[in-house]
Order: sequence, then C-alpha cells, then structure tokens
Amino acid sequence: MERQKMLPRPHRKYRSLAQELVAGLSQQIRDGEIKRGDKLPTEAVLMDENGVSRTVVREALSRMQANGLVETCHGVGTFVLNTPSPSGLRIDPATIVSLRDMLAVLELRNGLEVDSAGLAAQRRNKQQLEDIRDALDNFKKSANQTSGIQASDFQFHMRICEATGNNYFIDIMQHIGACVIPRLQLYSEDFQLHDLKLSLISEYDQVYDAIMRQDAEAAKAAMRLHLINSRTRLQKAFESNAEIKAAETA
Repeated sequence: MERQKMLPRPHRKYRSLAQELVAGLSQQIRDGEIKRGDKLPTEAVLMDENGVSRTVVREALSRMQANGLVETCHGVGTFVLNTPSPSGLRIDPATIVSLRDMLAVLELRNGLEVDSAGLAAQRRNKQQLEDIRDALDNFKKSANQTSGIQASDFQFHMRICEATGNNYFIDIMQHIGACVIPRLQLYSEDFQLHDLKLSLISEYDQVYDAIMRQDAEAAKAAMRLHLINSRTRLQKAFESNAEIKAAETA
C-alpha cells in the first residue's frame, strides 16, 4: 500500500504533535488510504514520516485506541478497527486547540459526569466496582510515565459511565472519546506535571471511595470538584505558557 508523507499542517504551534498525528492518521483512515483491518505503519516509520519522537507516536496511538479507532496487539502491531465519522457526536481531538475549546468540553463533561458518578454509586455491582478500581490502579501506574496516561485516564471515566447501567451515558462518553482528557503537553514544566498527577490521583481516590460506599451525593460532589479543579488547572497552564512565550519573544 503506497502512502504519502503527511504535509505540515497549519497552525502547528497551537496543536500538540500527538494531536496532529491523530488528526493525520484519522484523515487517512477516513479517506480510505488506510482501511479497516489494515495494520498501521510501525512506530519507526511514523516517527520518520512525521518527524516526531517515539513518545509522541505512542501518545497518538494511545488516544486512537481509547477512541476505539485502533487496537494494538503486542508483538504484532496496531490495526484499524473503525472508520472515524466525519459527522455525529465524535469530537476530533485536533479541533480542541484553544482554552475556550477545552473549557467548553469541561462544561459538557460537568453535565454528563457529575450525574454519571452519582448513578454509578447507586447502581454499581461488585464487578463494576472492581472494574473502576482496576482502571484507577492502571491510571496510577501510568502516572509514572508520559505515554498512555491519557488513555488510562479516559478508561477510569469510562468505567464509571458503564456502572450507571444507562446505555445513553455510555454511548455519549464513547462518542466523545479520550479528547475529554486535557492534553499533558499543556503542563510543560516537570513540577507542573508531577503536581497534576498527584492531584488527579487524590481526586479520583475520592470519587472511587464514594462510589464504593454507594454514597451518590458524595460521588457527585467529588466528581464536580475534580472538574472544577481541572478548569482551574487548565487556566493556570495556559497563563503560564503565555508568560513563557512572551518572555521568549521579548
């Protein structure tokens, strides 16, 4: 299968490299250049074609996997599962580039996930609670890395939606995909990223604890606090990055 190198995309400085790679691969799948069931190029090929690091490639593939577009078989490769829809509920991660975009997604999440947490606390069964616990444990493990953390973060939220027993919550969360999770590239400083991970772990522990105790109001409050804190962190990260860019151009 012949494939052309992706041309540099406009406004590159406003998009993370991983987002650009996701957008490019998704477009190739949508255009039929890469078909359902096809094996994606190796990490080395994607690195060479797009001029990015292995970390960027793995982050992009993790996002696509969380969105249900691809599946990775260790030792074999990554294969296309679905064709991204050009319309409908799915949000293209490459379109979420500004602070306003990300805050808008958080508003959507507030309407969805606060009630989702409350319903999960009321309705979850033993297996669903174990699934939420496993997702939380996986997130804590991935927090020691850069690659894969967004996918594991999304899975924690997804398991909570599943525990509602309401297919509409589940479908909407699946359609939105992993782009509900703010990208790590915003937190450019190591201390920012370290503090972020510690804060997320603490907030998720509170959500899980409330669901475990089947305390619906506490679960809703914990999820609401997490989303409020996410909004505050996003605003501070954008302000910090703006100050860095201003200092670099001064």
